Amino acid sequence: MEEQSEGEDNRELYALLNLSPEASDEEIRKAYRQWAQVYHPDKYQAPLMKDIATENFQRICEAYEILSDPNKRQIYDIYGMEGLKSGLELGPRLDKAEEIKAELERLKKMKESRKMMSQFQSSGTILASMSLPHFLDGDGLFRGMAMTSEIQSQLSKRNAVTVGGNLAVDGNKGGGAATALFKHQISPVSSLEFVASSGLRSLIGLQTSRNLSSHSAATMGIAMSLQDGSLNLSNLWTRQLSETASGHIQLDLGQQSSIAVGWQKKDERGSASGEVKIGTGSFDTTVRYTHRFSPNSLGCIAGRFGSSALELEVGGGRKISKFSTVRWMYTVGIQGIFWKFELIRGGQKLIIPVLLTRHLSPVFATGALVVPASLYLVLKNFCIKPYYLRRNKQKALENDEKTSNQVQEARAASEKAQTLLQNVATRKRNKQLETGGLVIMRALYGNQRIVNNLNSSSETSFESTSEVVDVTVPLNFLVNDSGQLKLHEGVKKSGIMGFCDPCPGELKQLYVEYVYAGNQYKVCVGDYEELLIPQGTHRI
Repeated sequence: MEEQSEGEDNRELYALLNLSPEASDEEIRKAYRQWAQVYHPDKYQAPLMKDIATENFQRICEAYEILSDPNKRQIYDIYGMEGLKSGLELGPRLDKAEEIKAELERLKKMKESRKMMSQFQSSGTILASMSLPHFLDGDGLFRGMAMTSEIQSQLSKRNAVTVGGNLAVDGNKGGGAATALFKHQISPVSSLEFVASSGLRSLIGLQTSRNLSSHSAATMGIAMSLQDGSLNLSNLWTRQLSETASGHIQLDLGQQSSIAVGWQKKDERGSASGEVKIGTGSFDTTVRYTHRFSPNSLGCIAGRFGSSALELEVGGGRKISKFSTVRWMYTVGIQGIFWKFELIRGGQKLIIPVLLTRHLSPVFATGALVVPASLYLVLKNFCIKPYYLRRNKQKALENDEKTSNQVQEARAASEKAQTLLQNVATRKRNKQLETGGLVIMRALYGNQRIVNNLNSSSETSFESTSEVVDVTVPLNFLVNDSGQLKLHEGVKKSGIMGFCDPCPGELKQLYVEYVYAGNQYKVCVGDYEELLIPQGTHRI
């Protein structure tokens, strides 16, 4: 059975007391008394034993305090310990489970609302254009600069506002504009947007979007220029062609009327897109393909041709950190030969296009591509790759050391817990032996592969491993007076008193060999599966 992460934190207290999540109040009290009799500090005189008992008794008392309180238990079942620690509290007037749940949902919505109010998403782009020919002529390296920035805030689940602006300088000319957009989610399938802009492009507009079906959507908008009063109408239709591909048709009517047809395809290995756009006296076709060589590197090739453009672009990029990516692109076309450098971090982007020459020399074009590409390959193989290998190896060693320390601490805690269980477990075991009842001969919990191999083999010997822990003592303790043992479904077994997780992140199983009525049995169950013994199907 696969590991379950969702809801795992909401079951730890049940595992600690070996209870079902549906346990009654009486079952919770009975389990608490059973564990408290073993771990009450007053039962021990030796300082070491008293310290072990105190530590585990506090865990038991905390679990009982939460599970025995209907309000706290309801919060714990829905939100786990995080819900209790975050201050979710219910008034004494709420008695019914429905009222408690409704109040919890109300508090959750309030918390989400406050979280949304504090959320701001910012993005921006800085474009710095450079020209090598102008620099060689003594006219300076920079030819122009443009900046765009916007901030989006989620006011509520249905309302969002975006404020942005842009500035551009080209030679001795420049200008800018400020834009504000308000979006209202009318329903789960439709939305309405109001936009206003001032500056070089002063306008106001309205746009609405709606999902026509599970595979298609449409967007319609109207905008009016505040400078000359002209109107512009836009229509966009999109459709999901497959699980990884979609297509769109866009129609713009106004001073610059155009129609565009395009498609996009994206999967784990890469993405591809294409668009054909026809306007008044012009047409433009763009095709782009991106291939992901690894989670951290990609390459792309793009082409564009039309009435005013003819160019080919190739390049690649690499993720240098969790939030940062660098890219280098090479472009050759009728406008010249360019290099383009990009640095992307979070929502911010820096783009530096560099014009190398306006003359299409085959030798220069080849050199401008081959030289930097070769230099990158040399740096990658002799500098970048060895550096990342060393860094990843160091991180892996640090993680292994951290995990090893956590496992050692968990093993030490489980051994301490088993030390106090030993006497009662032995007494129960001897009683079961006298009556021919249930006796756990050996129980191992840990790595699924190792435990499963033990279950499928006929060998009785087992070599100790750090990924398996012996839990014979706690299981003998959990055998009831009727000679039965039950571990509940949906509760992770590493949380049971005397257990621990010997291999975090790995699938785990529990292997049990037991004797009942003079016969030998063995069984192997998953980490979240129910264990109920004795059963005839387990007989060897």
